[in-house]
Amino acid sequence: MKISIQNALHYKWGEDCDGWHLLQSETLSVIQESMPPGTAEGMHFHKKSQQLFYILTGTATFHIGEQIHQVSAGESIHIPKETKHLIMNETKEVLGFLVISEPKSHGDRVNL
Repeated sequence: MKISIQNALHYKWGEDCDGWHLLQSETLSVIQESMPPGTAEGMHFHKKSQQLFYILTGTATFHIGEQIHQVSAGESIHIPKETKHLIMNETKEVLGFLVISEPKSHGDRVNL
């Protein structure tokens, strides 16, 4: 079955951000997300899940541990499990990205 944001399970998160479950299994999760300008999530980590963020549109600012990274469209960044992180959209354009988690990260998040 073909999956897109038109037919995937949708949810809202954070400050009016959107997410679409493109793949949901116990061992792998693929989500497409959209963050309006000026939005951010809170610092957190995952006990079991590693994540890869692939930027589709815009530029993301990541706080990973004590480091800050700018990641632009066509680039990705890996977050190992148990690593404190957050993503921000500090630009004036919508940020679109894929977040791939292994195993799934829902239910594995520890907010700081």
